[in-house]
Amino acid sequence: MKPYSLATLRGCRGYGFFIVMKLKINGEESEIADGLTVTALLEELKIRPARVVVERNREIVAREAYEITRLADGDTLEIVHFVGGG
Repeated sequence: MKPYSLATLRGCRGYGFFIVMKLKINGEESEIADGLTVTALLEELKIRPARVVVERNREIVAREAYEITRLADGDTLEIVHFVGGG
């Protein structure tokens, strides 16, 4: 397993008139648009939901709940990708 890098979010700090919230994702502080769901965040990061597990505030988010789980200011997320091999 490996955590995802947040390099794609680093360039998104200036939202202009958008309200932003602060999250900690895989140990790194990030600012993202307020009101995003887990699904929307994964889309922003260009991550396929079927290949990751998302933990929000130390609780696993069920994949079926990604679309309805809204992120909130101060949330701590871990996004873990499973890597196969042999």
